Amino acid sequence: MHRFFIPPEWISQSEVIIIGEQAHQMRSVLRLKYGDRIVVLDNSGSEYEITLVDITVKQVTGKIVEKRLSSGEPTVEITLYQSMLKGGKLDIVLQKCTEIGVTRFVPMICHRSIARIPGNNRENRWRKIVLESAEQSRRGKIPVLEPMIDFSQACERADGVSLMPWEESSELGIRSAMSKAGKANKVNIFIGPEGGFTGDEIELARSYGIIPITLGKRILRAETAGMVVASIIGYENGEMGS
Repeated sequence: MHRFFIPPEWISQSEVIIIGEQAHQMRSVLRLKYGDRIVVLDNSGSEYEITLVDITVKQVTGKIVEKRLSSGEPTVEITLYQSMLKGGKLDIVLQKCTEIGVTRFVPMICHRSIARIPGNNRENRWRKIVLESAEQSRRGKIPVLEPMIDFSQACERADGVSLMPWEESSELGIRSAMSKAGKANKVNIFIGPEGGFTGDEIELARSYGIIPITLGKRILRAETAGMVVASIIGYENGEMGS
């Protein structure tokens, strides 16, 4: 079934009224018809299965068949502090990490960041990517996309277990780090830019309790590392099946 995040005020006790761009998509793009079933979500973690009962030029009306908790939300809250990346690489990170189960994205500027500061159009594009990926991957909530901050602010803000993949680290792997942290309900991931973190940034991070870790013998790209770490955290917390 198709899934759509909609404003909660569109949902009443027994029916849902959908207007605007989403109603147009249902009617003219997906060509849904009377009797079809879809799922709508109010970004609270609940989802509503509805049967379409009326489709007009202005709106789509559905009758609520069932309300249930969405099964697609992770049990561990993962925040990805991702350095700005060149080109469309951050688009890919947002899309794939939403699928994997990241709950919050915080773009950040590091010393070696060379990407330009995004404008409103780019930020709107990012929010659309996250929304569509959340719908596709059966999430119950749309991951939060925070305003961009600098690296020192990110270090100050992070609470809970914080992991920082670093190519110069060789002592502590992610599994050992997660084992020491136990079943943490909050995990932060810090990913550097294409040129990596500087030594001063590593020392600053350590002073805030952020843990540098190794991801093994291979060096991952800046757009790949966050996906890998988020996947491992999900696996270690039982998010990838029993």
